[in-house]
Amino acid sequence: MRLFVAVIPPSSALAELADAAADLHGLPDAGRLRWSAPDTWHFTLAFLGEVGEDLLPELTERLGRAAHRHPAHELRLAGGGRFGDRVLWAGAEGDVGTLGALARSAAAGARRTGIDVDESRPFHAHLTLARATGRVSLRPYAEALADFRGTPFPAGRLELVRSRLPGSGTPGERPRYETVRAWELGT
Repeated sequence: MRLFVAVIPPSSALAELADAAADLHGLPDAGRLRWSAPDTWHFTLAFLGEVGEDLLPELTERLGRAAHRHPAHELRLAGGGRFGDRVLWAGAEGDVGTLGALARSAAAGARRTGIDVDESRPFHAHLTLARATGRVSLRPYAEALADFRGTPFPAGRLELVRSRLPGSGTPGERPRYETVRAWELGT
């Protein structure tokens, strides 16, 4: 199964960001972006890819230990940015250092389980809002989000999430996410 490890902000924080991002749909070329739905927004701590079910017991044990070692912490969704002109994202403020440490622990636990985790890029706390489907300048979108600051929230839960890729071939169909297992941080 296709898995990733994440921290998912509360629905109230996601709703604030959705309200702020709604205006972005009126910017030039917005129709050339593939927008992700607010109910799929999350901080990916480690992308694990395809993982055999035989590895799940050890993986969940290691992720549980990682969650136990890191405290709940305060974050807020804030600002926006882009990875080139490919990905538009919203960022985070607050205790992003703890979130980064949790990401490193989750990746290490997966590696020790025998899962090949791509760590070629350093962790950068972000939620993907949209992906460009052609040549689109994402600069105006990132600039429009620059002053956004959501309400602080407690990040207190680590989640192992399954990504079910679309299989119907229907244009615009998106992956579906389901939590396989979750752990409270620091407990």
